[in-house]
Amino acid sequence: MAIRGVIFDYGMVLTNAQDPAAHQRLMEITGLGRVVFEEHYWRYRHTYDLGEMNGPAYWRQIAADAGIALTQEQVDELVEQDVLMWATLNEEMVAWAGALQDRGMRTAILSNMGEEMMQYVQQEFAWLQHFTHHTFSCALKIAKPDAAIYAYTCEKMGIAPAEALFIDDRPVNVEAARQAGMQAIQFRGAPQLRLELERQNLLRGWPLPGDEPAHQDRVAADLDGIGTCSTISTLKP
Repeated sequence: MAIRGVIFDYGMVLTNAQDPAAHQRLMEITGLGRVVFEEHYWRYRHTYDLGEMNGPAYWRQIAADAGIALTQEQVDELVEQDVLMWATLNEEMVAWAGALQDRGMRTAILSNMGEEMMQYVQQEFAWLQHFTHHTFSCALKIAKPDAAIYAYTCEKMGIAPAEALFIDDRPVNVEAARQAGMQAIQFRGAPQLRLELERQNLLRGWPLPGDEPAHQDRVAADLDGIGTCSTISTLKP
């Protein structure tokens, strides 16, 4: 069955790896070493992504577990730096999504993220408006790899799971998409993705990662301002 929709994960697919400066600042504020910090950071991340706690509650829970004291100002900065850590865009992948959209392909973002990150990307990234649909876990109260979130996204796109291509960096999410009936590829970089698309003969006749976008002006305009986004304190409530 031909692919009629491409579904992108956000973090580590449409974005690059964690911004090291923001990551370092998080550790400095908490005073935790890297190994201990990572253990606490991920312990409640799924709960945060499910929308069962907001950013301040998430960081206060980390502080309680780690036995550290945080001021309100520190909590606010932790929320901000956490969002900025995941906001460095993979311009090649964003441009490829735009090239698909310009040719009429339905596209969606399916991402596990907390409400502060969701608010930030919705406000700061003009290119989101070109996607057919956005599924953010905190708004739906369902997160990958739950099968329901894949079915929901396909329904909102108006396609069958067999007509969807899902791209995610995490193997567990990719396997869940396959179990849901989708074509799915684990993302390790744009060159690898292109080779895999060619190997599987997916998206024949469509632009591939690395191709010249059909409308450079629109892509450039949407990407203008990357790296100069406002901080969390300026976000609308």
